Amino acid sequence: MVSATVDSEADILSNLNINAGDWPSNLVKNLCLLSPDQIELGKMLVEMGQSHLFQQWTDPGVEDDKKKAFFAQVAKLNSSYPGGLASYIKNARELLADSKVGKNPYDGFTPSVPTGEVLSFGDDNFIKYEEAGVKEAQNAAFVLVAGGLGERLGYNGIKVALLAEATTGTCFLQLYIESILALQEGSCRLTQGTFQKDIPFVIMTSDDTHTRTLEVLESNSYFGMKPTQVKLLKQEKVACLDDNDARLALDPHNKYQIQTKPHGHGDVHSLLYSSGLLKVWLDAGLRWVLFFQDTNGLLFKAIPASLGVSATKQYQVNSLAVQRKAKEAMGGITRLTHSDGIYMKHLQFLEARTANSV
Repeated sequence: MVSATVDSEADILSNLNINAGDWPSNLVKNLCLLSPDQIELGKMLVEMGQSHLFQQWTDPGVEDDKKKAFFAQVAKLNSSYPGGLASYIKNARELLADSKVGKNPYDGFTPSVPTGEVLSFGDDNFIKYEEAGVKEAQNAAFVLVAGGLGERLGYNGIKVALLAEATTGTCFLQLYIESILALQEGSCRLTQGTFQKDIPFVIMTSDDTHTRTLEVLESNSYFGMKPTQVKLLKQEKVACLDDNDARLALDPHNKYQIQTKPHGHGDVHSLLYSSGLLKVWLDAGLRWVLFFQDTNGLLFKAIPASLGVSATKQYQVNSLAVQRKAKEAMGGITRLTHSDGIYMKHLQFLEARTANSV
């Protein structure tokens, strides 16, 4: 039996054109347990400098289920990142190397104030764009990024369940849904539609928030919105890195499991694409996707006008912001022009001054 196993390992390595000396011995001994797809994943990990992941593996016949679970996790991590784990590791190494030497990705760029539309809440210009935006709302989908908890606020629940205001006990999720429903009704009325189009509402969740978000929706009958209008997309986690060489980190309590963490808000774009929703919306004639964060109670005072600006001026991308005072500790939107005069990053923006903004 030992001879057969050795021959099997040798055959596998020979078929892959791999020298046994190039692979960690603990992985080689366990090749007989793995499927062809799992062996390919193992090959990718070794080629990407991740041999340490197999350093503590036992001989075949011991903890075999955990070894297969390891490759199931690797397969999931590989499929959830564009380009797979190899691309993730490669990108991480490049970013860590740039950070180590202090490379500034904005070297050669000069910042300036971008062009855009400045609106003051309630004036004639604001009202004009607001009406245009309400009409256009029937051609829009709304996407809420809600993958985080309220721990920094001293709150152990999901942030969208926090109270937006205390007089009625309305939480942020209820406020958002009721605002979208009001836009839905107003859009139908202004366009004199024969039937009211349901505005799609997507919520990006995480392992931390998915179940609790669903519970809030179901226990409150989706705050009056049709359940079919609401779609929850859960972002997957990505592998943690152990050092500046982008070696994947193992769980200190489980040598057969890679440590993972949420990937951040940028996942929403790849999730929308991979879910097929963008094609569904495009085929349905939708023109706009509005992204917003989990705790911004003033947002829907400005969203209709910002959508009106986008529709009227035919913007492809439009970012909504408040006026930033000089030296204020907050981010800003800027135009970046390169010194060669050829390459330019240009973001259109809309500055909305709401009556009770701070």
